Parts: sequence; C-alpha cells; structure tokens
Amino acid sequence: MEKATLKLRGMSCASCARSIEEAISSVPGVNECSVNFGTEQATVEYDPRATDVLAIQDAVDTAGYSAYPLQEQNLMAGEDDAEKTARLRESRYLLRKVIVAGVIGAVLVIGSLPMMLGLNLPFIPTWLHNSWVQLVLTTPVLFWCGADFFKNAWKAVKRHAATMDTLVALGTGAAYVYSLFATLFPSFFVAQGLKPDVYYEAAVVIIALILLGRWLENRAKGQTSEAIRKLVGLQAKTARLIRNGREVDVPIEQVQIDDVVLVRPGEKIPVDGEVVEGTSTVDEAMVTGESLAVKKQPGDEVIGATINKTGSFKFRATRVGKDTVLAQIVQLVQQAQGSKAPIQRLADQVTGWFVPAVIAIALLTFIIWYNITGNVTLALITTVGVLIIACPCALGLATPTSVMVGTGKGAENGILIKGAESLELAHKIQTIVLDKTGTITQGKPTVTDFVTVNGTRNSNEIKLIQLAASVERNSEHPLAEAVVRYAQSQVETRLIASVKDFEALAGSGVQGIVDNRLVQIGTQRWMEELGIETQSLQNDKERLEYLSKTAVWLAVDGEIKGLMGISDAIKPTSTQAVRALQKLGLEVVMLTGDNSRTAESIAREVGIKRVLAEVRPDQKAATVQALQTEGKIVAMVGDGINDAPALAQADVGIAIGTGTDVAIAASDITLISGDLQGIVTAIQLSRATIHNIRQNLFFAFIYNVAGIPIAAGILFPIFGWLLNPIIAGAAMAFSSVSVVSNALRLRNFQPKTLG
Repeated sequence: MEKATLKLRGMSCASCARSIEEAISSVPGVNECSVNFGTEQATVEYDPRATDVLAIQDAVDTAGYSAYPLQEQNLMAGEDDAEKTARLRESRYLLRKVIVAGVIGAVLVIGSLPMMLGLNLPFIPTWLHNSWVQLVLTTPVLFWCGADFFKNAWKAVKRHAATMDTLVALGTGAAYVYSLFATLFPSFFVAQGLKPDVYYEAAVVIIALILLGRWLENRAKGQTSEAIRKLVGLQAKTARLIRNGREVDVPIEQVQIDDVVLVRPGEKIPVDGEVVEGTSTVDEAMVTGESLAVKKQPGDEVIGATINKTGSFKFRATRVGKDTVLAQIVQLVQQAQGSKAPIQRLADQVTGWFVPAVIAIALLTFIIWYNITGNVTLALITTVGVLIIACPCALGLATPTSVMVGTGKGAENGILIKGAESLELAHKIQTIVLDKTGTITQGKPTVTDFVTVNGTRNSNEIKLIQLAASVERNSEHPLAEAVVRYAQSQVETRLIASVKDFEALAGSGVQGIVDNRLVQIGTQRWMEELGIETQSLQNDKERLEYLSKTAVWLAVDGEIKGLMGISDAIKPTSTQAVRALQKLGLEVVMLTGDNSRTAESIAREVGIKRVLAEVRPDQKAATVQALQTEGKIVAMVGDGINDAPALAQADVGIAIGTGTDVAIAASDITLISGDLQGIVTAIQLSRATIHNIRQNLFFAFIYNVAGIPIAAGILFPIFGWLLNPIIAGAAMAFSSVSVVSNALRLRNFQPKTLG
C-alpha cells in the first residue's frame, strides 16, 4: 500500500467532505480514505498495482470537486506561501461579493420596511419598495454573488447528492421565484385575497450573510495553521560556510551534508549538525520548548532554526533540507492536522443524512402551515427559514479545527503528536509506564565503584578493567558505554584487547573470549543461572543497591572476580513530573531491567509507588499488555531501541526525543526535549483539546436541534418575528464562525505547573 495526501478545492460543508470520501473510496484499489473538511485535505491509502493518484483525482473531479497531490513540503522553497496566497485570493474574492451583496441588501431592506412593518414611512422613497426595482437589484446578486451556491447545488444533483449549497440554493431560489411570480402576476394574489408581497431582500441578505460567514470562517481557518507557518518561519535563509579557508554566505538550500558552517552570536543555526570547533550556549526553545539555553561544545548536536547565544562555533552539517529536525516536525504536524479523531465519527454519520432530512422537514413544514392557515406566504417563509438555518458546516468543523490548533500548540511546546487519534486517546490515560534509563534518569550512566574479590587496588584490578572494557566495547548498551569510559579513564586505550565469540544476551549481559579467557559481565540472576557463585561480594552488592546504583557482575573463566557500581543520575525534573502526573489522577509505574532493590530505591526518590523490576527487554511489551488486561488505558514512555515494542503495544506510546529514531517511529507522541514535564503538558493539552471539541459538538448539535424547529414556526404564536428568513440566514452564517472561534481559544493554552 502507498499513501497520498491531496489538497481539495470546492468544498463548502461537511457534506461535501463526505461526498468526496465516498467518491474516492469507490475507486478500485483504494483501501482507506479520510477527508478532513477543516484542512481541506484527503489522505488516501491505495494499492499502486490497482490504481494511482490520477485515477483518484479523476474520481474527485467527477464528484464535482478538484484535487491535486501535496508533495513533501520543501521548507527552503517556501511552498507554504503558495497555499497562503491562494487563501488570501479566495478571501478577497469572498469579501468583494460580501460588500456588493451587503450594500444591495441594505438598500432592499430599507425599501421593504413599509411592507415588513405594515406602516407608511414617508422618509423612504416610494421607488425603493417598487417590486420591479427590487427585482433589478436582486438578480445580479443572486446570479453573481450567489452563483457558486447554484453551481455546486446543480453538481450535487447530478451525482444524486445534497449539500449545504443545496439548502442555500433552494432557500434563496424559492424566495426569489416566489417574489418574481408576485412581481409578474400580482393579480393572482389579489384574486386569492393575498397581498403580492415580495421577499427579494430576504434572498439578497441571506446570500450576503452566508458569504460573510464563509469569509470570516476562511480567515479563522487560516489562523488554525498558524503553528506551521511559525515553524516554517523559524528557518534561517542563509548559511555561512567555510570553503577553502574562506567564509562564504550561501542560500540555505545550497548547504550540503558535511559542509562546515560558522555561526556567530545571535545568529540562527541554519541546519542540523555536530559541533567541531568552539563552545557556546544555544536557545532551543522554539523547537524543544526548553526555556534555558543549552551549552554546546565539540561533539554535541545542534538543531537547525535554534539561536546561538554567547559564542562562535563551527559545526559539520549532518541533516539538510527535508531531513532536518524542523522539517520533520512540520511534516508530523501536517499529518496530525490532516487526521481524524474518533470523536468525529458521530458528526460524520450525522452529516451523511443531515441535508436530505432538512429538505424533508422543509417540505413537511410547507405542507403543515399551508394546510393550517391556507397562507402560502407564511408557508413559504417557514420553509425558506428551515432550509437556510440548517447548517452541517458547524458539525464538520467542530473536531478538525480543534485538532489543528491543538497539535500546532503541542509543536510549540516541544510535543509532536502524530495523529488526532493519539491526541484524543491521551486524555483517557489511566496508567503511565516510565522506563527508567534515559527517561527518569539522564541515560548517561557512570561507573562509580569497582570492587574486586581481593578488595584492594593492584595490577590484577587493572587487568580486570581491561578485560571488562574489551568485551563491553562491542555492545551498544548504555551500561557498556559507561564501563568503556571508565576503563579509558583508568588505563591506556591501546591496552584494550580484541574479543572473539562476542555475544549479547538481552536483559542478562555480554560475554566474549579475551586472551583465551572467557569474560562474562551481567546481572546476578544470569550469573546464578550459569552456576557461578556470587556470595563473596554480596555485601558490596547490597551496599551499592542501597545507594540506588546498578550492580554489574564480572566473571572470568566461570568465577566471580569483581563488581561494578553504576550510577545514572535522575533528571532534575523527574520528581516534579511524577508528582504532577499523580495529581492528574494517573497511576505511575516504573519499568526497568534493574534488580528490585535498586529499582525500589530510585522509585522512592522520585515518588513512584509501583515498580516492575528485572524485566528483560523482550518482556517489556508483554508487561504493558498485562497492565492493559487490568482494563486500563496504558501509556508507555521510553527512549531506547528495546522500548520500541512496548511503545507500539501501549495504547499511547510516548518517545523521549533525545532517544533513538526507532523508538520515535514506534511512538504516538514524541517529546523533543526529553523532559518528563512534556508528558504532563501533553496530557493537559489533550484534555483541553477534547474539552474544546466537546464544546464545539455540543453547540453545533444544539444549534441545529433548536434552530430548525424555531425556523419551522414552533414559536410563531409568541415570537412571530423569528420567522424572518434573514434571521435564519444570520444564525446559520455565524454558527460555523462561532465553532472555529471557540477552537482558536486553544491558542491561549498554557501548561499548568502541578509538581
């Protein structure tokens, strides 16, 4: 299967989105399709052996809309500007129509006041309420300003569908045709004992109000993508390269991997790289959300678009173009904003039958009122009101606009949310599992103690350090790196020997043959499984574990020779973050391969009550699954390759961004900074977004549930003035605007400090 993202044109409401979804889904070879009305995008999964993007585009064209494929955004080329230009062009086009329809509508309303109030108003020129004058003024508004309504409605008829444009076209068309008939044949009404009143002003003002609503909606929807525009705007425009010993300023798109870049104080770092010369502090807040500047020295990584603060340094470019961290962030945010949340399914189901149901209610309203009163005018007014006031747009916008703002706000805070489903599910989390190494702790373990059986510093101890480092340097485990670093600080690197038959046993340890001696390094459990006696250093092991250190055993030729104490400092914010998660009502569990005593000691220090210790990497996913069988929604937080299966198994996988690419790929949410406070912020943001969505859906449903009966005349005996179709048009126009405006309130989201 392949995936394609299409930008859509011509949608006017959620019913249009559903029509496009059905059209694409009917193409042979399409496996799955999701159309997002808020972002005006379609995400399609298809079998390239059975169909292609052109066939999918043809299906959209046949349905009466247009689509074009979106390529991976090139940040340097500013492709976002093209989308912004198109939106501005559409906004100006709508505004011109709003002004024309609004001015003519105001003139017609003034001219119709005598008829509407039943009074003789001498200050209003008589020619203004002449039906022929009103006809001349109304016709261009209906067929120019409102042309799109009728065109789209006709397209819908041809594909046996109905949309919001169908309702508007029927409502305004009915008012216009009725008024035209009254203008051409007034004697017919007189013969029936009726006044030949016309409702041209209703048709014009309704069009003006709906266009005004769409103009405001267009502007508001443009603001929902503000986060992406901010991120794209962070990118530097040029880079200062060192070429042939000279400084050369080049456009950023010309920077290539391995180029050496010079950055001075106050400048933006153009691309991702590794510092090769100089030291400085870098403000990474715009990417990671971290407020404190980070010290950088040779060997450290730097992220493009962050700001150099104090010193000058040179770095080697390691990622450019669409491979930079910033470009990947933008891509992830775009994917998340185009995805659908499960909570939206109800709204999608409603919009499927909404328009046909409204048309049926409108016809029923006409029949009832005409049979009750015999007054065709009253029957028509109520019918037009029902057609105009009903609007599925608010339902269609309720979820995607909140998701767009929420995921964008997450990116601003250093939290990448891969999809709307993850964003929604995060607010339901009951248990959160924290991997110890690299999540609660710094992930940079250090050997603090080296105890030998002899207990004294001698040449034998130096030899044991050499043997341990020789084996461990073949492993990528953080503890192995700590052993190698310790050995390098104690003995000369050249004294570390080569290894034969190296083997790593997940969750147990490593072994290999060095100078014809079998060296085994690992856990006490593994040593006991091998039949190796460990009692000689048991007291030292207990002392180390009491101090929250991991005890690593060293055996040579099947006999214990030494014990290493390895300490991994707890992150400064871990304790506060754990406390904040508990205040949010979450059960916090620590998961680690460490022995129970060390794990319990670290857990006590950060305030975690439930510990799952001595869990091998291959058991982590099963452990998460066991928690899920308790009926809990489980989130897993980790940073290593061995965490990837557990991240995928969890209901919500949260990867520490400072970890491996594999872990990040397997997760639903990524914390760029690696700070556990990001988990708290992610859950708070999820809860705020879902609360906002529920508000939107409530108002959208209540609006239609209450609005349609009122327009149908249920309150006519008390509030007869509510039957004016103009009021229905105003209510409909601003329903969508109110929903989008409510979603935009999420831009004010600020994480609360709970620790």
